Amino acid sequence: MNPARSGTLSRFILKVAAWLPLAFLVWYIAAPVLVAPLTLAMHVITRLGLSDMVSTVEQQGHLIVFVMSLKPALPSTGVAGSGVLLVEVNPLVYSFGLPLLVALFLATSEPHPVRRLLIAYAVLLPFQTWSVAAELLKNVGLTAGQSVAAQTGFGPWQREIIAFAYQFGALILPTVAPAVVWVLMHRRFLERLVGRGLEDPAATIA
Repeated sequence: MNPARSGTLSRFILKVAAWLPLAFLVWYIAAPVLVAPLTLAMHVITRLGLSDMVSTVEQQGHLIVFVMSLKPALPSTGVAGSGVLLVEVNPLVYSFGLPLLVALFLATSEPHPVRRLLIAYAVLLPFQTWSVAAELLKNVGLTAGQSVAAQTGFGPWQREIIAFAYQFGALILPTVAPAVVWVLMHRRFLERLVGRGLEDPAATIA
């Protein structure tokens, strides 16, 4: 590898590492604000497709709480009781790639970083919505007990789809989606970073 190009890549990695702690701190502090659009999206989805199971969607800090119309199982008998079933989902589990994305954006030193970040956040929102919805369905359809699962009316093939959707939303989307978004939004930067069409790679990062 060209030494100048190697040095440029090393400086870029150091910049990302330097921005990362601050990005994670701001992400954690601003979590209630960042989760608000996701809560709204889940409210719309549950109204359109899960209104027979979800009574309302609330936000408590960085958590999204689903108030279910399903009845919780009694601990002693396992039979559905008369209480209210609450399902909490922590969206931060599925948005931990956002601080890394912010660090990459800031280290890239491209113009209009705030506008780019807002666009990236909007693009990632549907993927986070997928993950939260999949966890909700997994909780009520697979892990809440037979009494609750029976109330959902999900058949075996539907449970298989829910399990796949949850695994995909928990293991793949949180890491892959932010990386793909950054790559697609910085293709020219990456081309310069590897030396395509640029005589002096050291000028890639100002």
